[in-house]
Amino acid sequence: MSTSPTPEEREKKDAEAKAKEAEEQAKLPYKWTQTIGDLDITVPVPSNLKGKDINVVISKTKLKVGIKGQDPIIDGDFPHPIHTDESTWTLETTSSTTTKEIALHLDKTNKMEWWPNVITTAPPIDTSKITPENSKLSDLDGETRGMVEKMMYDQRQKEIGKPTSDEEGKMEMLRRFQAQHPG
Repeated sequence: MSTSPTPEEREKKDAEAKAKEAEEQAKLPYKWTQTIGDLDITVPVPSNLKGKDINVVISKTKLKVGIKGQDPIIDGDFPHPIHTDESTWTLETTSSTTTKEIALHLDKTNKMEWWPNVITTAPPIDTSKITPENSKLSDLDGETRGMVEKMMYDQRQKEIGKPTSDEEGKMEMLRRFQAQHPG
């Protein structure tokens, strides 16, 4: 007898987990989004503040964001390192007259992993449920792009019943060998 959940039970459980995650994320004093390569965070602050009133410390493994003279709004370790030289923050006006936003852009060191949270003490999200945006081949570095193009070529070749690039290479080696060793 199988004890695995039915699709309906699994769907209900996923919906409950998603609702709990949304509730936990909504309670955070900031909003955040990510792509596979970077992270963007917005922190609402009173509209009367200026840049000199804000305290932001971005290091390779830690983040501290707050208003000078008050407890930090965010203070903790990243789950993974970032490139500090490529990470920035700005104080931006919003459509609201009562708040501004501290907008942070963090550049991930490892551009091949999703983060479960901004800082390790915050509630995590289920990274297995992330649906990445479609990326363009031009966004990839040279080596990765070459691998993806080869995979796409091989897939097209298989679909039309032709040899893959590896198979073509082996056939070419065999032809050269046969040409050098007739008979």
